[in-house]
Amino acid sequence: MLVSRILTTVAADQMIEQLKHVHGELMFHQSGGCCDGSQPMCFENGEFKVGANDVYLGDACGCPFFMSADQFEYWQHTQLLLDVTPGRGSSFSLEIPLGIRFIIHSRLFTAEELNSLTPVLNGEEYLLQKAVTGKVS
Repeated sequence: MLVSRILTTVAADQMIEQLKHVHGELMFHQSGGCCDGSQPMCFENGEFKVGANDVYLGDACGCPFFMSADQFEYWQHTQLLLDVTPGRGSSFSLEIPLGIRFIIHSRLFTAEELNSLTPVLNGEEYLLQKAVTGKVS
């Protein structure tokens, strides 16, 4: 069985479903740059352009989750847990007007888990696979 790189809490799932109801399909991107540093940001699906310098980690509550390749170099040995917390971030993420923000908790993978991780795709590979097959596996 493959080990997921991204998981979500119940609170994050509830917020994602609320945002989907208002905005439709969503996506996440976590960079290491400006606007709250490495805070995960939620966008309408396709609003943030991904490419070869982004890594697709898997889906978070049915939404693709990407990370900048540079950031992934630091985080590749950790399992990410998407959660929410009260407080406004200073990003363009969809949840910010609601007075909450998405955050990441992490833990190191065990040696056994490192041998069973879900494979990653770069953003271009993700988009191509999605366009050709309608899904990403």
